[in-house]
Amino acid sequence: MQSTMTAPSQQASAAHSDANKTKLFLIGLFAITTAGISFSLRSSIAGDLQTVFFDPIDKVHSAGMLGSALSIAFLGFAFSIAFGSPLLDFLGMRRVLTLSSLAFITGTLLTIFADRISSGAGIYRVVWFGMLFSGIGWGSMETVINPLTTTLYPTDKTHKLNVMHAWWPGGIIMGGLIGLAIGALDMSWRIKFAVVLIPALATLVMLMGSKFPKTERAAAGIPAGEMFKQAIRPSFLIWFFAMFLTAASELAPGQWVDAALTRTVHMKGIWLLIYVSGLMFVMRHFAGVMVHKLSSVGLLWCSCALASLGLLALSVANSPIMGFLAATVWGVGVCYMWPTMLAAASERFPRGGALVMGMIGTAGSASIWFVLPQMGKIFDTAKIKAAGGEEAFKALTGDALNSVLVQASAASFRSVAILPAFLLIVFGAIWLNDKRKGGFKPEQL
Repeated sequence: MQSTMTAPSQQASAAHSDANKTKLFLIGLFAITTAGISFSLRSSIAGDLQTVFFDPIDKVHSAGMLGSALSIAFLGFAFSIAFGSPLLDFLGMRRVLTLSSLAFITGTLLTIFADRISSGAGIYRVVWFGMLFSGIGWGSMETVINPLTTTLYPTDKTHKLNVMHAWWPGGIIMGGLIGLAIGALDMSWRIKFAVVLIPALATLVMLMGSKFPKTERAAAGIPAGEMFKQAIRPSFLIWFFAMFLTAASELAPGQWVDAALTRTVHMKGIWLLIYVSGLMFVMRHFAGVMVHKLSSVGLLWCSCALASLGLLALSVANSPIMGFLAATVWGVGVCYMWPTMLAAASERFPRGGALVMGMIGTAGSASIWFVLPQMGKIFDTAKIKAAGGEEAFKALTGDALNSVLVQASAASFRSVAILPAFLLIVFGAIWLNDKRKGGFKPEQL
């Protein structure tokens, strides 16, 4: 990595020298923490949504309905980041973060009051829209924090993005512990999910009077046309499709942990999500050391190997100890994936600016929109097959029902393990090519 800035980099730095870096970085940390809390509590209330709302509508296909409702948040993420990223300099970072907070508030309220707003099958549609708005809030946040971080710290992108994204699992931990505490007090799941409103409102207050810089690309004077050219380069499209698979390896299983694994490991699955999030929170603060030893793509290769093994282990885990061991392998594997993919794209295609980073985020969220319902369908298909048909499944109760659901949970996790395994070929080829050229050196604007 270059130790000095080029003239354009100095101009870009001067363009936001009046911005309070520490304050803006903290606002970014707080915004991503809000998204992590929302993600965790969505996972925590997944079983309640299925039992209270979806089972009365269609018990046989309720897991598929749950998967579709949860996954639409990722489509909202993809939609907002895809449209917001190329327009970020026009709209302004503060406005987009304000939209994020308002969307989180709207989505949370719709989900909580779904059965007050509608009835019967209409409840599913209200929940669907609630999750969609939550996803828009998440995507709007992601649209800002990534280019904000690379703009504030142009020579330390991988480390700072990993530190920023450490507070995603930090939010998951907070949300998970809050959810468990509320559950232990035997309070309603509605109160549990309403906790999202607190950080969302607090973010709105923090944004008042804050001044945000232009993105790195705009500050360096690179025209928007060049940004779009970078986004259609064949070499970038490889990274775009790779993100589709890395995100599916991390976030789809993460959203499914509580609903599916609670039965198989004989403990609340949310504890595994909290534990893995703790690993991520700590390890992402040391990303700079890992990248120095392996390079960004080398770190991604190792991550995919561990993620695939971890998912296979989760599919056969049948006790709390085995659950924690499997979750450790999976958690270490997926720990660096999302922020390192963003950093790699920014380092290799910096002239693509916020659009390139937005497309990487879009690929990640779009993959969850596709994969999460598939996990739900695989779960439903497996439970019906294990029971011997739909009518037989409807008649199951007690231990017999639990045994069938355990088999279905294992099948849903096993199906995702192939995704990171495939990327071993892709990242391995890029890693070898970088080594052949003497090692990869990030481009500085």
